[in-house]
Amino acid sequence: MPPMTTNAATDPMIGRMIDQRYRVRSRIARGGMATVYLATDVRLERRVAIKIMHGHLADDQAFRDRFIQEARSAARLSHPNLVGVYDQGAEDDTAYIVMEYIPGITLRDLLQEHRALTPEQATDILRAVLAGLASAHRAGIVHRDLKPENVLLADDGRIKLGDFGLARATTANTATGAALLGTIAYLSPELVTRGAADSRSDIYALGIMLYEMLTGEQPYKGDQPMQIAYQHANDTVPVPSAAEPGVPPELDDLVAWATARDPDDRPRDARDMLDHMSGDLQRATGQYRTAVLRPENATAILPAGGSSPASADSGDATDATRVIAGSTGGTPAAPARRGAPGPRRTGAPAGALSPAGQRLADKSAKRRRRGWIVLAVVVVLAIIAGVVGWALGPGPLGNVRIPEVTGKSVAQARQLLQAQGLQPAARTGTRYDAVVAKGQVSTTKPAAEREVRKGTAVQIVVSGGPRLITLPAIVGQPLSKVTAALDDDFQLQDDQYEFSADAPKDTVIAAKGLGTDGQTVDLSSVETYGERGPVTLTVSLGPVPDVTGKTVDEATSTLDGVGLTVGAQQEQYSDEVPRGQVISAEVEDSPAVQGSAVDLVVSRGPTPITLPDVAGKTINDATSTLENLGLQVEVPDCTNVLCRFYDWKSSLPVRAIDPVQGSTVYRGDTITLSYEQ
Repeated sequence: MPPMTTNAATDPMIGRMIDQRYRVRSRIARGGMATVYLATDVRLERRVAIKIMHGHLADDQAFRDRFIQEARSAARLSHPNLVGVYDQGAEDDTAYIVMEYIPGITLRDLLQEHRALTPEQATDILRAVLAGLASAHRAGIVHRDLKPENVLLADDGRIKLGDFGLARATTANTATGAALLGTIAYLSPELVTRGAADSRSDIYALGIMLYEMLTGEQPYKGDQPMQIAYQHANDTVPVPSAAEPGVPPELDDLVAWATARDPDDRPRDARDMLDHMSGDLQRATGQYRTAVLRPENATAILPAGGSSPASADSGDATDATRVIAGSTGGTPAAPARRGAPGPRRTGAPAGALSPAGQRLADKSAKRRRRGWIVLAVVVVLAIIAGVVGWALGPGPLGNVRIPEVTGKSVAQARQLLQAQGLQPAARTGTRYDAVVAKGQVSTTKPAAEREVRKGTAVQIVVSGGPRLITLPAIVGQPLSKVTAALDDDFQLQDDQYEFSADAPKDTVIAAKGLGTDGQTVDLSSVETYGERGPVTLTVSLGPVPDVTGKTVDEATSTLDGVGLTVGAQQEQYSDEVPRGQVISAEVEDSPAVQGSAVDLVVSRGPTPITLPDVAGKTINDATSTLENLGLQVEVPDCTNVLCRFYDWKSSLPVRAIDPVQGSTVYRGDTITLSYEQ
């Protein structure tokens, strides 16, 4: 499966109602053409799998046609070993397929867990896949993408073949020049060399799958796909027993037959290969085929009167009614007239009938008795058939479907099962379930929608809640690293962003989830968390930009660039910051997020000063007063010769100042003092 570029939690499809009927619950898998989700059919109240084509392929007509072709191909098929297709449609230019939901694992999961399977297990799975594939081949459909990922092993033991995404009619086997379709490890030589595929190409892929089931590995390996493709086109698949000595010779022969490089040397289709899996092959793997045999003593339809076929053929007509010769004289009696009255019984002795007439009367009486017996037998058989029909229908021996009880309490599930005539098992099972709340029913064994006999024992499996998973390092880590670490196991919600002076941009500064009690949990303070649990990451936007010293327009542009707005503006005198520039900025919200307002304090320039009246003060006193106000003082030099002999600045009074008293000046301005010399 290709890498996921969008995590499941931020997937906009989750929670969406499609076609006002299918509520998307969670994501199951993602492929090259589409993503498969678990959904609820709210109209029929059942779980389904819904396959939705990727949005970026919506404009590609070829992909849309192939996607719709999958639905049409699969919908033509109905077989216990094929995944059923319920519906197909499009919404907002996005095509979707609604399929049967199969809870369980894939054959790939089984191989990863056990590596190699026993010959018995491998042939069981192969037989089921062949049965389903034979139905497709019979309908003229080639799968073209057979691999362990497309073989589904249900929790209740069913084996189903799915994903007809590359299927096409068996007559459409001409290469188009496009890239090879299917997984390279299972491509037949003719697909590699000519791009052509028919039912025998599927058989080749099954042969590779059988080899992998028996040995735990694929026959061809390579660092590059073309290396593997070259081996398919030019090499002969080795026998499984070379890698796994315990494989019976019969299975070696089956793999060699299915993977022959020349398609003409393989089984012509899945039915041909399935029919071959009998006799010595079955005994070699410990399996025996159940055959329907023609009975040796079949019931024959005999001629009337109970004569055997031989007697019927011989022309013996002893039971036929014929004209009997008279009892006296030996001459034949005249033919009786039609409608002539028979012999009178009133007052006539029993022996009055001729021997021939007596035989005829006895035969008629026997036939009447036999008719009554036949009638009685028919009535009894009708009663028996009615009783059996009732017992197998609405009666105690009839078949019923196991109801869907997922998400209900155990008591409710028991009531629903009993209402269907099923017997809830005394002991309940448990399993991890990331969707169903702990304590509610997760599934049943056998699973919902299975048809079983009334009175069948059904085990209720209760959700134990999500599986606890150890959390990786989150806080202080880059967002991309955290997302990759959490995406497969948890449901990532929409990230929250805020400004932080202590964390670089795109660094996770907090993570929150939900506890079993519904309360918010700080995930940085716990070591484990429930599988598929919601995770909300708080990500740093970096520090709020420093706009001190910028003009208002410059500050506004800078803040807009990071998603902040300018709030209240206040002007203030400043002797250090020039007029019109920002003295300070403060965010109204804490913590600051995108959209928060930033209040600005803008400089009005230096503080104005009203010149005081210093006339009459000595020069030194006036200078001191003005300098304390932040003004510069200029005093013309004394040109009087007497000034050399005393401290004239401490003695001479100020006559006037320039600018004059009462004028508005600013810190740093120069004031000139006048005096009499």
